[in-house]
Amino acid sequence: MTMTDEPLLSIRNLRTRFHTDDGVVEAVDGVSFDVARGETVCIVGESGSGKSVTSESITQLIPMPPGEIADGEVYFDGEDVTTLSDGELRALRGGRIGHVFQNPQGALNPVYTVGYQIREAITAHHDVSKADARQRAIDLLEDVGIPEAATRVDDYPHEFSGGMKQRVVIAIALACEPDLLIADEPTTALDVTIEAQILDLLDNLQDEYDVSIVFITHDLGVVAEIADRVVVMYAGKVMEVGTVEDVFETPAHPYTQALLECLPGRSTLEPIPGSLPSPIDPPDGCRFHDRCTYANGECSVGEQPPMYDRSPEHRVSCVHWEPGSDGLPEPGGDRDVSPVAGGDR
Repeated sequence: MTMTDEPLLSIRNLRTRFHTDDGVVEAVDGVSFDVARGETVCIVGESGSGKSVTSESITQLIPMPPGEIADGEVYFDGEDVTTLSDGELRALRGGRIGHVFQNPQGALNPVYTVGYQIREAITAHHDVSKADARQRAIDLLEDVGIPEAATRVDDYPHEFSGGMKQRVVIAIALACEPDLLIADEPTTALDVTIEAQILDLLDNLQDEYDVSIVFITHDLGVVAEIADRVVVMYAGKVMEVGTVEDVFETPAHPYTQALLECLPGRSTLEPIPGSLPSPIDPPDGCRFHDRCTYANGECSVGEQPPMYDRSPEHRVSCVHWEPGSDGLPEPGGDRDVSPVAGGDR
């Protein structure tokens, strides 16, 4: 894994909204994080937390309208992607930034062979002959573990299993040897055995292609296996950012702790009470306060708390970690942190 001091991807105060008949949906509301060269950053949270919209906003894949990037900066290799023209964005997508989507069936065109679709990705960004593009497609299919790639390159998507389709989608994403791979829940539709194979494949391909990965998931088991760093999102906000060791060994935000308690073997597997707040009319204060065991009056007023440093690489958006505070109680501690309806802390 190759890393330098300058991040490959740097997102600052990203705000993405959708205009609907019911009102403005604030899907991503002030998100900031970095991705170093050669590292894997997992964005984790419940469905509806804004994970996928964040990833699609990086290269402006969201439909506009009704969507819009209302504010923020997305720096890729030092250049603000939000200022690029449509032509420059098309060159970036599939060129230096590859996308792997959740549903391989929907990502592949059923009327074209997989080889044609890989060649199309190559020729869209490089001036190569048809023969060279075909050989590159075969090589890519071999790289992602498709048996008899020279023959299967002429097969259609319906002739592949779900796991093999996902391998083809990964091959397309890697066709132009991107610097960044954005994988949006790429194993959700697969059984656990195939999921493990795809995760191993991504790990091996990261080493081979020296690619950075943004991996979107709700599965903390996957996060523990592949992440270098973790971004925890809730209701369009970042709750916590840290190394995988920080987040799993010393989780600081109550939401992160609640997610971890849902892991098999950690608790009685009781779900987090309540539900995500409305993205059209989000609550004041911390977005998580009405579901939080530790909430007090300060948690429900003002804006989402800023990100406080627990260490240079571990930051958390929670009033219990502001300077001078004691932080959350240790697991099993006897500190009184019962929620209250209002008032000062």
